[in-house]
Amino acid sequence: MLVVMKAHATQEEIQAVCEHIAQLGFRAHPLPGAQRTAIGITGNQGEVDRGNLESLSGVAEVIRVSKAYKLASRDVKEEDTVVSFPGTSAAIGGRSLAVIAGPCSVESREQALAIAEQVAAAGAQFFRGGAYKPRTSPYAFQGLGLEALRILADVREKFGLRIVTEALDTETLETVAEWSDVVQIGARNMQNFSLLRKAGRLRKPVLIKRGMSATLEEFLMAAEYVMSEGNYQVILCERGVRTFSDHARNTLDLSIIPALRHVSHLPILVDPSHGTGRRDSVLPMARAAVAAGADGLMVEVHNHPESALSDGPQSIYPAQFASMMDEIERIAPIVGRNLARNAPAITAAGVK
Repeated sequence: MLVVMKAHATQEEIQAVCEHIAQLGFRAHPLPGAQRTAIGITGNQGEVDRGNLESLSGVAEVIRVSKAYKLASRDVKEEDTVVSFPGTSAAIGGRSLAVIAGPCSVESREQALAIAEQVAAAGAQFFRGGAYKPRTSPYAFQGLGLEALRILADVREKFGLRIVTEALDTETLETVAEWSDVVQIGARNMQNFSLLRKAGRLRKPVLIKRGMSATLEEFLMAAEYVMSEGNYQVILCERGVRTFSDHARNTLDLSIIPALRHVSHLPILVDPSHGTGRRDSVLPMARAAVAAGADGLMVEVHNHPESALSDGPQSIYPAQFASMMDEIERIAPIVGRNLARNAPAITAAGVK
């Protein structure tokens, strides 16, 4: 169910409706919009007494939401969600394209800082780097853990980049949340429901990567798990699905972008690195993703990909990343977007 408040409903009226919903034994999810506030109701197994709610002060109407993903649906929130980062100009969603760039894994302080300097100079506002790595082989490099998180904090301090890194499980989630700006839930964990619920109790943006064979509804239901716990700062990321194709690591499903934008208000990013697994395919698919309406990109960049400890073949060189930024900056206005480029971090002593 969805309670639609009148355009000029007061905060007191909104709070009173939320309290009434709680008294009924359900959970209220107020989602402010540009023109109105909508209050989603979860926890009900059937119809809620509409008349009881419609009689409350400030309520315009009560409607039934038929989709399984209620809070992620445009039925609940018509306006696109924009995830912002206080104290910075960085945002994910809205007119500006967000670009997240960095290595698959943080391998050393020198490696991370060198790559961060180059992607920041090219205009990225977010830096990605794995601290905890879910690998197919138990013998492969598993990440530097807490040491990597400390290195990522140095990247943020030195270059003003927001940090995106993956939480591998419920045990690492709070540690990752403490050190990062965006907590990533990887493709293998998209249906790790206990992890999603715990991420929903954070008050920090959560980026969910699409599972390797997930449908659109399953993808949005993963977001719903996070949102049902009260965290509405959810970002989706298409990273390719498993098909019969043998010319790429995965099949990058760009058709999901307009499909998601039609039914959901959540921002959608595209990862052409995992989506293709090929360095020579990353730039063409990045251009295509922007043209298709993605809210931004997540790209793997490495200064020495031939010796990378993970995902070297799909990591582009810093010079290629700089070219990609120039290209998508030219494409963006055609689809009503702009590329917000990172500005150098400023301190009291000057430019870092």
